[in-house]
Amino acid sequence: MAGADSPSAALRRRDLCARGIRLVGKMRSDVIDLLDTYMERQGLDASANVAAVEGVPPAAVERWDEQTGTQRLLENLAAYRAFRALLAQMLEEQREQLGEADTALGRALAAVLLQVSAFAYHLEELLRLESRSPPSEEGDGPPPQPRLSLFEQKLRGLGVLRELAQWALRSARDLRQLAKPGPGTGSAPSLAESP
Repeated sequence: MAGADSPSAALRRRDLCARGIRLVGKMRSDVIDLLDTYMERQGLDASANVAAVEGVPPAAVERWDEQTGTQRLLENLAAYRAFRALLAQMLEEQREQLGEADTALGRALAAVLLQVSAFAYHLEELLRLESRSPPSEEGDGPPPQPRLSLFEQKLRGLGVLRELAQWALRSARDLRQLAKPGPGTGSAPSLAESP
């Protein structure tokens, strides 16, 4: 980890964190817009109660301040890999349901899917910077879903988008924490040591 503590590695980490914060900020904005469009096109109300989405860790976490930087990155990576699979499934279901009739919703879903994939790659870069290989994707993602009714698919999609918006907030918070300089050192703490 000596390389991870060097001044150039600290600068690179801060740069990656800053770029990641911008990525998730844009992603959250796009997800909020997509949520509005999705609810309108799917005939759902904003007050719809949606159960937790299986396979996606909730963004809310107890004792957030006690997590190490590596724990934060690994949880974020697992969540965004799951979102990538769920959004791809939503996009496929959207095409099956409406064909090319609703291209605007399909394009918006595809754009968010691309942003989620880019951010997952970004998290992998941060892990590699810390001399930590990202875990393999085998077994990552949500468990296979039983065939859902059309209404259940709509509700699951709403739940996925709502939780993704919450993860974007948490990810920005996690990256801000990782980018903080260490006390009195003038450089960022090692991810493994950060609070």
